[in-house]
Amino acid sequence: MTRKWLAIYTRPRWEKKVNQLLTEKGLESYCPLNKVRRKWSDRVKVVEEPLFKSYVFVKVSDDDRTAVRMTPGAINFVYWQGRPAVIREKEITIIKRFLNEYKNVEVQAMEIKVNQRVRITNGTLMDQEGKVIDIRHKSVKVAIDSLGYILVAYIDRSKLTSAQSK
Repeated sequence: MTRKWLAIYTRPRWEKKVNQLLTEKGLESYCPLNKVRRKWSDRVKVVEEPLFKSYVFVKVSDDDRTAVRMTPGAINFVYWQGRPAVIREKEITIIKRFLNEYKNVEVQAMEIKVNQRVRITNGTLMDQEGKVIDIRHKSVKVAIDSLGYILVAYIDRSKLTSAQSK
């Protein structure tokens, strides 16, 4: 039975507790913690805060998903196109390595702007570069200018990353 990393949406400020409860159930879970310096009026202290607010990662088989959902504080899995979103092992490893190396890490959403060069990270046009022509709610109109032709496609913004301008 194959186990995959899935993301769980938790109650606010329950990330550490959900992670602990999943571990107690014998499930492999991961709550990325960021070491942050907090200042109070009388002292400064380094505290561990969840890197992703309201998210915990869990590596489970399909049979274990009900046990995860029944965990207090766990609201539901994060879904992508009607199925629980699968996170690649490589991405979990990168997060762990990054947090081991750096302190006080910030998570920021990538902004996409008109005329920006982007690289497509997923799908048929994977690894192609293009220029953003228009931005809609969840999709971006990209002109792919390789081969001397311009192909225009609406691409889900989650499948794009910034490209270095030439």
